[in-house]
Amino acid sequence: MTAPIDMYYWPTPNGWKISVALEEMGLPYETHLINIGAGDQFAPDFLKIAPNNRMPAIVDPDGPDGAPISIFESGAILQYLARKTGTFCGSTERERIAVDEWLMWQMGGLGPMAGQAHHFLKFAKEDVPYAKDRYRAETGRLYGVLDRQLARHEFVAGDFVSIADFAIWGWASLWEGQQQTLDDKPHMARWLDTMGKREGVQRGRALYAELRKS
Repeated sequence: MTAPIDMYYWPTPNGWKISVALEEMGLPYETHLINIGAGDQFAPDFLKIAPNNRMPAIVDPDGPDGAPISIFESGAILQYLARKTGTFCGSTERERIAVDEWLMWQMGGLGPMAGQAHHFLKFAKEDVPYAKDRYRAETGRLYGVLDRQLARHEFVAGDFVSIADFAIWGWASLWEGQQQTLDDKPHMARWLDTMGKREGVQRGRALYAELRKS
């Protein structure tokens, strides 16, 4: 592959999923910033790529059959990139199923719940105790699930790094902002440290990090 992938991105946990994956896979890419605070995600041109008005999204000029393709939804992008490169998706059908399970767990569970915890605990203009308690507790429950899985395996889907780790790590790395603790989650703490030391993860996380605001 010679033509770079166009990545539409902002430095958030969802954006990191794709920047980390591209770095880990060694794929060339060009970054197009979508300032979600300024409303760039609602621009008509971006809507053509991401009909749900959410980043990240990509355009691969070397898509299936050599024709360009645009892809939205971070989970779908990760699966596409893993198939394209044949990496980080497991080497057997059982491993691939495990990767898909934990990727869907992030997409349907941890991402939305941790995102809501962040919103109500840090950014909501109104104090809503019920919402704070609900999302804090559910995020904590999910991290308990993750810790138990990591007690059995080095990485989330098994003893190999996968796109499931890339998807989960960004949200899990912000556990403090979700008012969580690692004191009772030693396996999650070990995994966070292991993932955080990977050069691809570090480069993906550092991409336009200066644009993040407290």
